[in-house]
Amino acid sequence: MAQHYYVVSWDQLHRDSKALAWRLNAMSPFNGIVAITRGGLIPAAIVARELECRLIETVSIVTYDEEERGEPRITKPPTAAGDGTGFLIIDDLVDTGTTARQVRALLPRAHFATVYAKPAGKALVDTFITEVSQDTWILFPWDTEPQFIAPIARKI
Repeated sequence: MAQHYYVVSWDQLHRDSKALAWRLNAMSPFNGIVAITRGGLIPAAIVARELECRLIETVSIVTYDEEERGEPRITKPPTAAGDGTGFLIIDDLVDTGTTARQVRALLPRAHFATVYAKPAGKALVDTFITEVSQDTWILFPWDTEPQFIAPIARKI
């Protein structure tokens, strides 16, 4: 179980994804972007807009079945990206590196970028914006929703 939680709002995700685009702009133009589904879809859309990149491919890798972690399984390869030459891979997070290793094997010549990185996986990506501790669980905006919380005085 995670020791810490880092809540990312839609605004924060947009700012961090745009910061990633700023960093990547010096390396552009890219022939296309490969978004790792599902978490990389929204950051990839923001980066694609900022870098004026129109070719967006996806790669789908399943590592969880319900709540059980299993062997990674590629359910949709990024065929348009070839070996990755001239392509940019985008994901929301590199955690343990399980998914990143699979994608690196498919696209060894691509530039790999994530918005967030944990220590166990950060060496597998070329560019990232924010590092979080390995024991932190990131709560992305698509995983949460606002709800009413009673005032502290009512809880005593």
